[in-house]
Amino acid sequence: MLRIVLGAKLHKARVTSRSVEYEGSLEVDQDLLDKVDMIPGERIDVYNITNGARFSTYLLSGERGKRVVSVKGAAARLCEVGDEVIIAAYRMVDETEVRTFKPRTAILDERNEPVSS
Repeated sequence: MLRIVLGAKLHKARVTSRSVEYEGSLEVDQDLLDKVDMIPGERIDVYNITNGARFSTYLLSGERGKRVVSVKGAAARLCEVGDEVIIAAYRMVDETEVRTFKPRTAILDERNEPVSS
């Protein structure tokens, strides 16, 4: 049996820009994606700590070192620049591994710099 568990998380990411005029997705600095083993195109859930909104979308790779977290498309109506969000990706883990599986996480500061993992 497979179970769906948290696989990766960027906690307290700050939205740096938003654009309603886009098909829809979330652009994140590729360095941050690499840190927690997320990939462009991967389905994610976003939890807006600031206003409580929640939505699912997919990842786009952002320029390395720019610390961009840009909400695009319809989801941009659920976030404002400066909002704190949690970006979560999930994994299907076999029952034999689920109790020892550890998600990769990073807590970010107000500049989207990792402060702990």
